[in-house]
Amino acid sequence: METLTLTSVALESFIVRAKSATYVGGAGKVAPIRTASHDLEYREGDLVYRDSYFGGTDFLGQETVHGADRPIWGMNYYGYLLTDGIDAFTAGETIKAALTALYAEGRFLGGFRHTAGGLTYVDETVGEVNRFRGIEHIATADGTLVYELRYHGGRILD
Repeated sequence: METLTLTSVALESFIVRAKSATYVGGAGKVAPIRTASHDLEYREGDLVYRDSYFGGTDFLGQETVHGADRPIWGMNYYGYLLTDGIDAFTAGETIKAALTALYAEGRFLGGFRHTAGGLTYVDETVGEVNRFRGIEHIATADGTLVYELRYHGGRILD
């Protein structure tokens, strides 16, 4: 089977649309593919994005993009609360607001800061869509880190 070829720009654009529609947009929930996983999916033609994660307050997940039934791209992540100074709901709402603003810029990788409600979200990335690693965190107004997520990923080549 022939692998669907996407430019880096087209791949990143698709990922931004998929992320905007699923976790941030609240859509795309599908039946879990693994026991106790939470799965979100977005499709455009032959392209399929899936975010599959476990947990809630502390969580672990994987995002993938397939084209023509072949893996093209993937990312793994692990996020957790660092203190009892924030709850999972507040962290989630802060992240969704920040990511909405980031995706509005047409990108999903870091070098981004967003402040609202006394909390500051920061995302820092090394690399680009084809190969990257990064960290996102939330800090209170006094600079106390209350949440952290580490991630890495990139293009998958046969």
